Parts: sequence; structure tokens; C-alpha cells
Amino acid sequence: MKTRFLFPHRYKMLGWIMLVPSLIAGFLAILSDNALFELETTVFALYDGGIFEPAKAFRLIENNIFDEVVAITAIIGGLLAAFSREKDEDEYISQIRLESLLWATYINYGFLIFSVLFIYGLAFYQVLLLNMLTLLLIFLVRFNFLLYRSAKASYA
Repeated sequence: MKTRFLFPHRYKMLGWIMLVPSLIAGFLAILSDNALFELETTVFALYDGGIFEPAKAFRLIENNIFDEVVAITAIIGGLLAAFSREKDEDEYISQIRLESLLWATYINYGFLIFSVLFIYGLAFYQVLLLNMLTLLLIFLVRFNFLLYRSAKASYA
């Protein structure tokens, strides 16, 4: 089967190596309510709408980029882990991949609708932050679980 839009299989492990540590660092930063490392630097901001400061646009600002580095690493790692070919990518695996993506999309947006209805204030923005990754994470869990169950059934 030809899979034009998947990354080569060799990127799957790189994706996991990027995803897992960045998720751990991100959750530790959320739980501690502060960045684990100070990566203060000058960055270009298209728009910086501070809560207690006037909005700034098209300027250089000082910012701790720890959360940006963690988020980008998690997103790229998640994409590589989720959308790299399997060693033996066949039509059955493509079907599992498609069903897992559909299932993950339904659950992700169900979670988002629930959040819109029942979570308010700044906690809602934290939900939106986490929602960046939930689609990938749900897909990865479901897809790998089905692959594991399929492999286990074929050995029995």
C-alpha cells in the first residue's frame, strides 16, 4: 500500500524520544505553576496582549521561552510518533490508523464541548492549552493499543 503522507518509519522513535520528555516537563511545569528552567531571551512578538500591561505588537520583548520550547517539541514529537509508517504498513494498519484518528477526533471535540460548557475563567485557557495535544495523545493511545491487541491476537 502506498502511503504518501506518512513520515518514514525511522522517525517514529525520534518522535517518541521528543514527545515523552516534553510531556513530562510540560506537566511538571503545569503542576508547579512555573517554568522548570529559566530560558529568558529576547523574541519577536507579532502580538503580546498582557493582562496588566498594554498590548504590544510587532516588537521585540523579553520572554521565558521554556513553555514554547516544550510545546513545539511535544507537537513535533507527537506528529512524528503518530504519523510515521509502521515497519509493515498495510491496508489493515491504514484502517486502524483511520479509525483511531476518527475516534480521537470525536473524543477530543467531546472533551472540548464539555469544557466550553462547564469550565470557566483562566482554567478554560489551561484546558485549551492541553487541548493542543489531546488529539495526538488520544490517537497514539488508541492506535498503539489496537496494534498491540492485533499483534497479540495473531500470536495466540
